[in-house]
Amino acid sequence: ALHALVLPGSLDHDWGRMLRILGFAPTWLAIAGLFWLESRRGDPAATGLRDTARGLVVAVAVCGILSELVKLVIRRERPSMTEGWYQFRPFDVEPFRSSGLGMPSGHATVAFAGAGALSRRYPRAAPLLLALAAGCGLTRVLAQAHFLSDVVAGAIGGGWLGAVIAGRLGRGQS
Repeated sequence: ALHALVLPGSLDHDWGRMLRILGFAPTWLAIAGLFWLESRRGDPAATGLRDTARGLVVAVAVCGILSELVKLVIRRERPSMTEGWYQFRPFDVEPFRSSGLGMPSGHATVAFAGAGALSRRYPRAAPLLLALAAGCGLTRVLAQAHFLSDVVAGAIGGGWLGAVIAGRLGRGQS
């Protein structure tokens, strides 16, 4: 997949930047802010929006932090650093630095955590949310910043945990 899914300059196009930014935690925090502001309008129907905002913030934060911790345990370097070969950084080299490590993709984890959290609260929007998150992951592979398995691991972990967190923080949802 690393050699078949290549599109140099994909992040130089508007569509590539739009999809990639879904893996940036402050994007989801801004979206959560919109839900929180709307929840302040005072009517009883708006209280669920506060739960949505809280679930989104917690899901993205927890998943983003966990993805960095998992990188420090797995220690697989990015394909751009290894000429496309799987290579693992020894534990005695920069033991607490995740820069240059790729498994799981932090962008994919965050994108799917946000999409999973919102999909849990708004199931009819799930296909679009998950397609956008998948687009974020695809940009990471097309730019050769990650192996496909880095993105898949981030998608599974972020999507599942994001939905679980949103469900636990939602009112009356399991």
